[in-house]
Amino acid sequence: MRLQLSAEDQAFREEMREFFTTQVPQDIRDAVISRGEITRDQIVRSQQALNAGGLAVPGWPVEWGGKDWTQLQRHIWHEEMQLAGVMPPLAFNASMVGPVIATFGSQELKERFLPATANLDIWWSQGFSEPDAGSDLAGLRTTAVRDGDEYVVNGQKTWTTLGQFGDWIFTLVRTDPDAPKKQMGISFLLIDMRTEGLTVRPIELIDGGHEVNEVFFDNVRVPVENLVGEENKGWTYAKFLLGNERVGIAQVGASQLHLSTAKAKAKEFGVFDQYASRIADIESQLTALELTALRVAAGSAGDKPHPASSVLKIKGSQLTQAVSDLLVDLEGPAALTSRDTRVFLNNRKVSIYGGSNEIQRQIIAGTILGL
Repeated sequence: MRLQLSAEDQAFREEMREFFTTQVPQDIRDAVISRGEITRDQIVRSQQALNAGGLAVPGWPVEWGGKDWTQLQRHIWHEEMQLAGVMPPLAFNASMVGPVIATFGSQELKERFLPATANLDIWWSQGFSEPDAGSDLAGLRTTAVRDGDEYVVNGQKTWTTLGQFGDWIFTLVRTDPDAPKKQMGISFLLIDMRTEGLTVRPIELIDGGHEVNEVFFDNVRVPVENLVGEENKGWTYAKFLLGNERVGIAQVGASQLHLSTAKAKAKEFGVFDQYASRIADIESQLTALELTALRVAAGSAGDKPHPASSVLKIKGSQLTQAVSDLLVDLEGPAALTSRDTRVFLNNRKVSIYGGSNEIQRQIIAGTILGL
């Protein structure tokens, strides 16, 4: 069962499907569909293909490459991208720092960074979390002290995803340690990762991969012109960024794609009947989630996240993990050396990032249930 799209939106869906399946390099799509290793080069080439077609940053202002789409069209764009096995635009660029610079940055910062950010000529890293400031992000301790025309930055960031590839890092720093509230006195700085005193150190994950990093700042000098917006207003910009981070967070298309792989494997291994009930349960839940996502997208106004996005985040992460669980179980003992186990282990994070599921339940209680 699907919601009935208008003729215009159905034509839009077909246009997106045609582009994604013909204009994005096949080797990239094959790697995504098979859940294989994706290289830095493939991520860059994928986004540059999207940008060449004007489809990399539809949520940005039109003058900087965005599209005047409805929320429903943005949902269709994201879903068809996943179904086609296309790498989404790098989130750090497209849905995090890009919108912040476009909304709060100076004209000079916009001209300097936005075109390169959309085309992934600059790879951005995120410098938010710290060893003692994760869910309680406002407790961050990294400092930036003004010294003439520069800030001197000292401190540490952690869980910096793909920071080993980063050219620049957008960073929350404390510029007023005496502010009356910890959410105050925080600023948003753009830092060249080649600057002297900045060190990136890998963190090895449970799946053996190198996806996240620690970043250390030892008297790193940053030009004042790299400040986004006003000094001590960084918390406002961070909240804006985290709202954009949740675009497409339900991951319906990706889960549907990987469930189709699981069904094919079950048939290939001759165990489809054994897993038929489990597959049907996940499939029906994905259909319900897809319908909910469509209703939320169709009922959203402007750029403000719909409160029900928290429902999508919780259920989407649960189903992402359910599909990973299914694929590992289908492989049996062979899963110990397969890519599916690495994906299974890596997907433990999806109920945490973008706002943990526990935080999302608090949002639901307050904004939807009125508790």
